[in-house]
Amino acid sequence: MSSSSIAQAILAASQQFTIYISFIILFCGVFGHISNIFVFTHLKIFRGNPSAFYLTAESIVNLLQMLISYPSRIAINGFAYDLTQTSLFYCKLRPLFVETFTLISLSVICFASIDQYLSTNYRPYLQQRSTISLAKILIISACIIWTGQSIMIASFYEIGASSGCNLYNEFFVNYFAYGYYLIETGILPITISTFFSVLAYQNVRRIVRLQIAIRRRKLDQQLTAMILARVAFFVVIILPYVLQRIYMLIVTMNKNDLIHNAIVQLFDAITSSLFYVNTAVCLINR
Repeated sequence: MSSSSIAQAILAASQQFTIYISFIILFCGVFGHISNIFVFTHLKIFRGNPSAFYLTAESIVNLLQMLISYPSRIAINGFAYDLTQTSLFYCKLRPLFVETFTLISLSVICFASIDQYLSTNYRPYLQQRSTISLAKILIISACIIWTGQSIMIASFYEIGASSGCNLYNEFFVNYFAYGYYLIETGILPITISTFFSVLAYQNVRRIVRLQIAIRRRKLDQQLTAMILARVAFFVVIILPYVLQRIYMLIVTMNKNDLIHNAIVQLFDAITSSLFYVNTAVCLINR
C-alpha cells in the first residue's frame, strides 16, 4: 500500500471519528447542561450560593457554545462543508463565538474554584468575599473583556488563497498561537483552578474538625466535591489539547510527508474533541 493510500485511510478515519463523536458530544452536552441549569435554579439548597451560581453560569455558557458554535465544527470537520471559506462575514463570526464562549467558560471554572476556597476558609474576612454580587461582577467583566478581545482578533480574519479563512496578520498569528492557545486556554486556567481547588479541599478537611452547622458543612463538602471533580476532569481533558498545540507550534510540518501530516490531523481531531468534551460533561462530573 502506498503512502498516499495510508494517508487517505487515516484521514478518512479522522473524519468518521469526528462525525460520530461530535454528535454524541452535542446530544449529551445539551441534555446535561439543561439538567444542570434546572437543578441549580430550582433546588432551594443552592439558591443564593455563589459557587452554585458559577456552576449555573458555566452551564449556560457551555450550552450556548454547543448550540451556536459546535454545529459548524461538525459541518467543517465531519462533512467538509465550510461556510467560512466562502463568506467573509461568517469567517469572522465563527471564531468570535468560539473564542468568546471558550474563554468565558474557562474563566468561570477559575472563579468557581477561587470562590470555593473563599467560602470554605476559616477566616471570616475571606468568607465574606464570597458573594453573589462579586460573582456577577466577575462574570460580567469576563464577558466584556473576552468579547472585546475576540472582536479585535476576529476583525483580522481574512479569506486568503493559501490557507482560506485564517489570520494573516503576523502579530495576531503569534498572539493567537502563544497567548490564546497556550496561556489563556491552557496554562493559566489549569494553574489557577488546580491551585485554588487544592486549597479549598484543605479548607473542607479543616471544616470537618470545626464546630459548624451540619447543614452548612454538608453543603460546603458537596459543592467542593463538585468543583474538585470539575477541575480534575478539566485538567485531564485540556492537557492533551494543549500538548498537541505545543507540538504543532514547535514542529515544522513537511507537506510532502503525507502519513505524518495525516497522523497529526487525526490526533488534532481527537484532542479537539476532548477539548469539547470538557464543555459537555458537567452533568456526569457533578
